Amino acid sequence: MAVSASGEQHERNFSPWFQVVTRLLATEESDPLPDDAPAEFTAWRKRFRDRFDDRLAPWPVPVPLRTEIDDGVAADGYRRHRVVFDTEDTMSVPAYLLVPDLRESPGSAVLAVHGHGPGKSRICGLEPDDPPGADYAAELARRGHVVLAPDMRCFGERLDWNPEDHYACDTNLVHQVMAGWSPLTQNLWDCRRALDVLADHPLVDPDRMGVVGFSYGGTISLFLAAVDPRVASAVVSGYFSSWSEAHKMPWNMCGSQVLPGMLGMMEHADIGALIAPRPLFVETGREDPLFPVSGAEQSIGRLRRVYEYLGAGDRLVHEVSDGEHQWYGRGAYGFLAEHLGPGAAGG
Repeated sequence: MAVSASGEQHERNFSPWFQVVTRLLATEESDPLPDDAPAEFTAWRKRFRDRFDDRLAPWPVPVPLRTEIDDGVAADGYRRHRVVFDTEDTMSVPAYLLVPDLRESPGSAVLAVHGHGPGKSRICGLEPDDPPGADYAAELARRGHVVLAPDMRCFGERLDWNPEDHYACDTNLVHQVMAGWSPLTQNLWDCRRALDVLADHPLVDPDRMGVVGFSYGGTISLFLAAVDPRVASAVVSGYFSSWSEAHKMPWNMCGSQVLPGMLGMMEHADIGALIAPRPLFVETGREDPLFPVSGAEQSIGRLRRVYEYLGAGDRLVHEVSDGEHQWYGRGAYGFLAEHLGPGAAGG
């Protein structure tokens, strides 16, 4: 306890993180989702869409995709191709395209987004030491979906060299913010263009495209479904909770997951309301320390009232599994099969 010259007693603090948490606990959401007043939902969604778009701006300028695809290699029930396409005049995206062996006509497709780690190679089953189930892109292809799995910026083939004491996402945030850009927006732009690549494929029905992702991939899945109506169904794993809860964990957020001034302006349930009434599947680990199940259940409860108001209560599913921060997939694959169809039309 310190005493000022006037004799007033007050606490001293030298910790930036303590200040962050203190202010976080005092933050109240501005214009929150009116889940208890359904009649106000339509007007609220327009207001929220405007400020959501404002936080994401600016978007990059589109360029021709100039998609290149190799002959591919045979895998377990599908063929894996390496694909490269352009998203900006100074940016290209490498990806794997997984095409099921039995696909002969246009059908379902899924954009699979990786979490932190080696990138697209993990979710395509090319990392031998990964835990079971981490290869969800490959599993989706084995189940009959055409799958596109790109590397996000700062991952896989898009990882620049960094000193050991520098984290790529955070370093990139510094560089991009200096130039007026958001790394989250840039990665979302790459994924919107990835949907263009999928939609152009002769074996894909553009009306049956979904997105899945774990952890940071869950961030992208939630945001992408909210900004791009072509996403017919979304799976968000190991992410959906609330920033007010997730941000209490030090070192949880990274430079690829944040927008300026987002706290108090938007929450996970708010973004989910932009997806409704399209199908949304959320999976949570009961012991996940990063995105707590308590926050997930509270946010899902608010969002469910929106889905029910829109007559789509059965299109929102929350599955809680015993475990920590990991991909589970127990119900996700069946959910996508139900809402996108199991591969080709009628297949």
